[in-house]
Amino acid sequence: MIQNFPIITKLEEWKKLIYHFDRIKDIHLKEYFSEDIKRGKNFSVENEDLYFDFSKNFVNKETIGLLISLADRMELRKKINNMFSGAKINFSEGKAALHTALRNFSDNPVVVDGVDVMPEIIKMRERMKVISERIRSGTWRGFSGKRIKNIINIGIGGSDLGPRFVCNALRWYSDRDINVRFVSNMDGTDLSESLLGLSPEETLFIIASKTFTTSETMTNAKSAKEWLKNSVGNSKFISNHFIAITSNTELASKFGILKGNILKMWDWVGGRYSISSSIGLTIMILIGFDSYILFLKGLYKVDEHFKNSPFNMNIPVLMALLGMWYNNFFNFNSYAVIPYDQYLEDFPVYLQQCDMESNGKSVTIKGERINYHTCPVVWGGVGTNCQHAFFQMLHQGSRIVPVDFIGFANSLNEIGNHHKKLMSNLFAQSKALAFGRTEQELIGTGIKDDQVPFRMSLGNRPSNSFIFKKLSPLTLGMLIALYEHKIFTQGVIWNINSFDQWGVELGKEISNEIFDNLNTADHIRKTDDDSSTSGLINFFISSQNSE
Repeated sequence: MIQNFPIITKLEEWKKLIYHFDRIKDIHLKEYFSEDIKRGKNFSVENEDLYFDFSKNFVNKETIGLLISLADRMELRKKINNMFSGAKINFSEGKAALHTALRNFSDNPVVVDGVDVMPEIIKMRERMKVISERIRSGTWRGFSGKRIKNIINIGIGGSDLGPRFVCNALRWYSDRDINVRFVSNMDGTDLSESLLGLSPEETLFIIASKTFTTSETMTNAKSAKEWLKNSVGNSKFISNHFIAITSNTELASKFGILKGNILKMWDWVGGRYSISSSIGLTIMILIGFDSYILFLKGLYKVDEHFKNSPFNMNIPVLMALLGMWYNNFFNFNSYAVIPYDQYLEDFPVYLQQCDMESNGKSVTIKGERINYHTCPVVWGGVGTNCQHAFFQMLHQGSRIVPVDFIGFANSLNEIGNHHKKLMSNLFAQSKALAFGRTEQELIGTGIKDDQVPFRMSLGNRPSNSFIFKKLSPLTLGMLIALYEHKIFTQGVIWNINSFDQWGVELGKEISNEIFDNLNTADHIRKTDDDSSTSGLINFFISSQNSE
């Protein structure tokens, strides 16, 4: 049942936050720390493998209490339970959003439409294990009898960004004899470059598409099929070189893929939350079944923390409330995610889909137009590289951007003192953003007076810091789940549906119409497009093969 909450800006809890914001908005972070010498400890949460410090934020205990009161008013605890229990919280599509069931290690059933889905999930995981171990052991052979060395994952969105990110993040744990590449872009360059130098007889394609109709994915899949066919001269090899991950087994079979090579995707798992489904097959092939299970257990560990912890000690809830506080009251319209680990270089890109496709909405779950901002823009980059790129703006720019710093106490690749230097930078950047450097601090340092204005940093730039003990399959799963549940919590607060993505569809529909026109010889005479689109298309057509 859809709850009929009033617009959140009319809630008494919201009005109290406005009053509180007016009272504290001009307090500098320096003041917060001078008033509470134990602020770092008082505004942090330690959870075995993770230390989460949110002390460098524009909040005091009263702020946190008021934000939690808003979450309570929006029935966050009830909605968390609804998600985990399989309720159809994706209202616009009439579906559950049950990605948490895919990494459930409890003995409790998870029921969707009266059926416990756990036995089927476990069965699918075992099928993934059999396939991955056949490939890793060399038992799976190509059409010529050679073992498979190359895995090409063809998908887009959640069928690409998730496995791509995790495979790169866990390279240290991978089988280096297996070469994994990802193809997502419809641009032929993506597929061409990915196939460059590969032997067809040693290459296996994983086609990941829930409907098996996704335009980008199927365009690339058909071209991959032609690439193999041109090498062999017939289509009998398909069973050796293609696996499908889809809910449309009929279309996958028509493509030429054996039933035994088709893994199921469930309708109640959204693409951007599908990393722990059969979409994770590429990951399992690369790092092995045992490491993949540890990855799932990391996700599950945070699921349990999110489901059971009080909100004032609940890391995803605190992340969400702080983000909402900045987005809706301070009008900070973006946040940056900066992992200080090269293996996590794809994390900001992965989060862009997870966050902005989920919460980039402007109507409530009742379909009513909202009068407040929802999802901020997510961006970022990796470690010290960013410090020599956009950190100038973060420190001295006219816009304030909250930052999430992510680091690890131990490096997977210990070389000299590299890691201590790296982490020194993380700690220093969060400190510099918070406290800055004043005019008084610069005087007497030998800096010329006329340079002082340029060297000052006002500080008072908020950030969170996440320090894990070590990057591992377990902690990577934890990291992903923290942000998943943060995003869900913000969707609850904003009273929107975080699990549909209808905005993606319009461009697809128009693209299909235009593609038909591009294949029409007399397009210039018959087009009924607007003058801008028509001009662009006409120039494109007239310029093709003109040189």
